[in-house]
Amino acid sequence: MDTNKLRNEFLSFFESKGHRIIRSDSLVPKEDPTLLFTSAGMNQFKDYFLGKKKDIKRAASCQRCLRTGDLDRVGVTPYHHTFFEMLGNFSFGDYFKQDSIVWAWEFLTKRLNLKEKDLWVSVYQDDDEAYGIWQTQIQVVPEKISRFGPQDNFWPANALLDGPNGPCGPCSEIFFDWGVDRGCQKPECNPSCSCGRFVEIWNLVFTQFNRVGVNETQPLPFNNIDTGMGLERMSSVLQGKASNFEIDIFQPIVDQVKAFMKTKDSRSVRAIADHVRAVVFAISDGVYPSNEDRGYVIRRILRRALWFGFSLGRKKPFLYDLVAAVSETMKQAYPEVCRKSDIISQVIRAEEERFLNTLDKGKQVLSSYIAEAVQDKKDLISAEEVFTLYDTYGFPYELTESILKQKGLKSDFAGFEELLEKQRKSSRQRSKFQEGVFTSDAFLNRRCEFIGYDISGQEISVKVKDVLSFGDETKRGLVLDKTPFYFTSGGQLSDKGIIRNAVGENSFIFQVEDVDKIGDCLVHKGVFISGDLADAVDTDLKAVAIVDMARRRALARAHTSTHLLQAALRKVLGAHVQQQGSLVDEDYFRFDFTHFKGLSQEEIIVVEKEVNSYILDDFPVEKVILSLAEAKKQGALAFFEEKYEEQVRVVKISSVSKELCGGIHLARTSQAGSFFIISESSISSGIRRVEAVTGKKAYSLAAKKNEILLSAGAMLKTAPEGIQKSLNALVAKNKEYSKTLNNLRKKIFENSEARVLLNQKSCLVKDKKLVIFELKDSDTEFLRQSLDILRKKAKDKTIILGFIQDADKLTLNISCTKDLLIAGFSCKIVASAISERLGGSGGGRDDFGFAGAKGLKNISEEKIKELSIEILGNY
Repeated sequence: MDTNKLRNEFLSFFESKGHRIIRSDSLVPKEDPTLLFTSAGMNQFKDYFLGKKKDIKRAASCQRCLRTGDLDRVGVTPYHHTFFEMLGNFSFGDYFKQDSIVWAWEFLTKRLNLKEKDLWVSVYQDDDEAYGIWQTQIQVVPEKISRFGPQDNFWPANALLDGPNGPCGPCSEIFFDWGVDRGCQKPECNPSCSCGRFVEIWNLVFTQFNRVGVNETQPLPFNNIDTGMGLERMSSVLQGKASNFEIDIFQPIVDQVKAFMKTKDSRSVRAIADHVRAVVFAISDGVYPSNEDRGYVIRRILRRALWFGFSLGRKKPFLYDLVAAVSETMKQAYPEVCRKSDIISQVIRAEEERFLNTLDKGKQVLSSYIAEAVQDKKDLISAEEVFTLYDTYGFPYELTESILKQKGLKSDFAGFEELLEKQRKSSRQRSKFQEGVFTSDAFLNRRCEFIGYDISGQEISVKVKDVLSFGDETKRGLVLDKTPFYFTSGGQLSDKGIIRNAVGENSFIFQVEDVDKIGDCLVHKGVFISGDLADAVDTDLKAVAIVDMARRRALARAHTSTHLLQAALRKVLGAHVQQQGSLVDEDYFRFDFTHFKGLSQEEIIVVEKEVNSYILDDFPVEKVILSLAEAKKQGALAFFEEKYEEQVRVVKISSVSKELCGGIHLARTSQAGSFFIISESSISSGIRRVEAVTGKKAYSLAAKKNEILLSAGAMLKTAPEGIQKSLNALVAKNKEYSKTLNNLRKKIFENSEARVLLNQKSCLVKDKKLVIFELKDSDTEFLRQSLDILRKKAKDKTIILGFIQDADKLTLNISCTKDLLIAGFSCKIVASAISERLGGSGGGRDDFGFAGAKGLKNISEEKIKELSIEILGNY
């Protein structure tokens, strides 16, 4: 049975058992800060397990998942992956152990036609109920039912002893037996043996307890079922493959990797195939390689795959060429990956090129570590240094070890492993639920209705339900029964304003500075301007809420403009543009989006004109409530990090824009006034950021620009429209003067200064002559020319180092005579070592090195000389 059919068979089977089929959630967990990635099928049903949602009693899904806790085992074992799919059926206070076990057995033996003789099961050691169902109803012989302890057959593993507190329960696992001729072949072999004969194919978790302390549990008010079957692992069984990497959705990727590498199957080949799947799906779900959080994880996985290719002899980008193979094998279940394959390829290629450059930087850093070790007469590179190379520069340990071996050095591998294990534990923690993830909090049953979409500054009658205290003694939080204050959400900052009560002994004025949403509870944070309320108040204390409408209108101008900007960007740059984040403030916003290069000045102008055109067209801004399915059917854009309910709010602007959005917006686009882009930059690989202003801030910017134009025109003695022509003439004349001055200075340097420098600014380092000089009031171009002049005039075995300083920035160039190059001397390595010591960066070629550093003020020529002599002495 092929994998696509298995996926469909599972879902159709449980649909026939009354389960609602739920589409796979994104790899990015929605509104769940306890997880970096969706790591299990039950993640998206957390609110149902908590009892916060009750509209579904039975559900089934095929969930795409990503885990990194066992990264080092990927490619080594037949079954470990970073990205995989998890089939699961779930019950929320409905059926329990009996139906779960009976249906699992029915699906395996009737739908998939597995032979009963090939199936074994395990139960928790004290779970007599599950044992009895397997033995009496399913009629599994006792010899094939194993009782295991809390480490193997309890969820979370060993939770009774180690925690966390919260819902937990025993589980029952089903194993497939490959046969007595596999594995250790011992007569006593059973599912507890790790020889490979038995493979776990399904885990049935019976969530029936609430852990309240060490080995102390209480029954839950209702029991839940949470099962998980690895799609790839089950496919390997059905297809008779000894490894998941041989199944139909994996083998084509493995084959292409082998073709690229011109090699046979290996751990590295399998790891590359696995990792590229993880990266492709993460990027498809909006997670781009970066240095933070999820993006950092994806960057590490991608670079790990690239390193495996590097170790197999592939020295240039190749992962981007595997995207087509991944999207082709997965297109039936995930057609969106096919649609995005071009953009995914571009992101991966950009990251590959970035990593190859980083490897070069890592080599430079390692060179400086080696130089320091030699100077200090040590034969060991510290664990911290090796880990810095690995973690900061993506420098594989194997490469570090290889280079050190060539230099007769070694590293503190044990210490490095210790640091790496700390990182792994942290990664595993972020892949699991944190303690208290299922426990109720103070806000679990609180409700506060937002009623503020259509207000015009009037006082809104409300009731104060609670007063909360924070760490800052002056800060308080008010919880109301309903509120006109919009809360911080979707990038938009919250409303501000006043809550007050002028009647009786409880009179007060409370200034609202921020509004946060915690669950379904809105907390109004701020300070009491007059009066105060006790930390606990009687419910239904009457008050009035007044929103700062000037701020509200400024936020609305900025928010509607983000929608107009995205529409313009998609029109000018292409449909690949997709929102990645935003911040909406008063008449100012920033907007992050997918794109692979900086916008040209012409593109910025066109986008700006397009948005202002939308504003001037005075389009109505419509807000309608639709089902999520209908909204998507109509082509409404959604921001990948937002979690949407079944009913969603759609903001439509004529035929220009249609987005899912719960934020505050204008009634018509003309109310935005005008729009200007103030900056465009890169924030990570494949992600650009635009900052813009609208409304009053746009007017202020335009007025300031006009003031500057008038001032410049007065200085140039021309009207504003003649400024560009006058400046062009002035720049051309300045270039001519600069060229004349530079030629004159070059001749003076060549005829007199060069001779002085070679004779008076030199010293011997070992058998080499080192010439060091600083050029005052010069630029990088003249610095380079000066080195060329000195190199041509110098005798053999001469190294020339010159530098310039501008404010707090130092620029340094190194060159050498031809005989040193022939002997193997590298200016690039020396420049990199110097830059590392100065806290900067460097590079270049063997015949010409450059370095730069910031934050240095008036560093002396003598200091550069001392540093250079030290590094050359250890070269």
